[in-house]
Amino acid sequence: MRTLLLRPGAEELNYEIRGIVKKARQVEALGYEITWENIGDPIQKHNIVPSWMKEIVSDLVSQDSTYGYADSKGVLETRKFLAGLNNQKGGSQITAEDILFFNGLGDAIAKVYQFLTPTARIIGPSPAYSTHSSAEAAHANTAPITYTLDPNNQWLPDMEDLYNKVKYNPSIVGILIINPDNPTGMVYPKEVLEGFVKIAKEFKLLLIADEIYQNITYNGVKAVALSEVIGDLPGISLKGISKEFPWPGSRCGWMEFYNRNASKEFAKFCQTLENAKMIEVCSTILPQLSIPKIMSHPAYVEYRQEANEKIGRRSRIMEEILGKIPGIKFNPTKGAFYNTVVFDETFLDEKQFLPINNPKLQDLLDGWLKEENMPLDKRFVYYLLASANICVVPISSFCSDLRGFRVTLLEEDESVFRQTFERLGEAIRFYLNSSKKELV
Repeated sequence: MRTLLLRPGAEELNYEIRGIVKKARQVEALGYEITWENIGDPIQKHNIVPSWMKEIVSDLVSQDSTYGYADSKGVLETRKFLAGLNNQKGGSQITAEDILFFNGLGDAIAKVYQFLTPTARIIGPSPAYSTHSSAEAAHANTAPITYTLDPNNQWLPDMEDLYNKVKYNPSIVGILIINPDNPTGMVYPKEVLEGFVKIAKEFKLLLIADEIYQNITYNGVKAVALSEVIGDLPGISLKGISKEFPWPGSRCGWMEFYNRNASKEFAKFCQTLENAKMIEVCSTILPQLSIPKIMSHPAYVEYRQEANEKIGRRSRIMEEILGKIPGIKFNPTKGAFYNTVVFDETFLDEKQFLPINNPKLQDLLDGWLKEENMPLDKRFVYYLLASANICVVPISSFCSDLRGFRVTLLEEDESVFRQTFERLGEAIRFYLNSSKKELV
């Protein structure tokens, strides 16, 4: 080409959660059934959307008005409804004008980083949800800046690590919080959130909270919203219905701006995000119209409670199976529907293996293992896929120096769920002990 096509930073975009699918499809093409534990899609894992919810959507589809444009910022009545839900919490108060809809939360996340000045950095958690870390890295044309989530302390953030990185890096303008967390399943206690607010206040930072799993908590835990603790600081909450209804195919997410006039810079940033949406006209209207009708339905609260109880029960099954395996660190999940299992790295080496009985599978695996500088957790993930046909994501792909993998708690059939994790547990035990065995 006569000139460069890609802008600096574009090559930082990476999404291993779906990247591993290409390899799983190769295994599938050989006639094997894959157990998909790589992506948080409840529908793929046999979640049944209740009939009353389908009836609401069907009724909306029958109305001609559903097929038109909405306000560029989103359906006004829906924004009023969502502002009311936030204001009931008693914290930072907003209006419909402080809510902005996007075509999925991924779209919203991309916009946040797109309009930051290239030298402005958002520090986020590690392990990190790939959409955030990749977008931040692409925006800055360098590796993400992260604070540590500690697997030896229930995945809670290392606040001293965060404080020091903020203090000695003046390019940091904001802190990202994912609560409940993806990929760890940790839920921030109120005092930890207040710690984030304290740091943000001292250094005059923006707070960004990805709260898409806010209403998916279990085993006696409830999530505290950013709006409840933020006080008068500038903040953005990112929310959506993909996981909660669930309706991942709706691609419906939104931002809530807190204290948008807390500073001139933040006010300009919010206005720029709105202007960008004006150029696009509006986001998809059908799911927006459904939100107040579904969330205010008499069956909704009970539906969400029952769904959360099921996830909590599955989390206990997972703990029963994986919780005491030597060589891994296991933390029970409290929110969202993921668990991150971490290897004790002293148990890992390059001689470990899982048995492969099909020469064609072995050929595939041999090709995958030629990848340069492969982290040892990815090596395990490839072996697991080829041997047990279970597709998981390595934690090294979540912007982390830890070695482990993420799984989901989504499978609705508990017998299938138990069988999957029993197979996974057997694979972990075999793999970690395999370097002591002799290959036949």
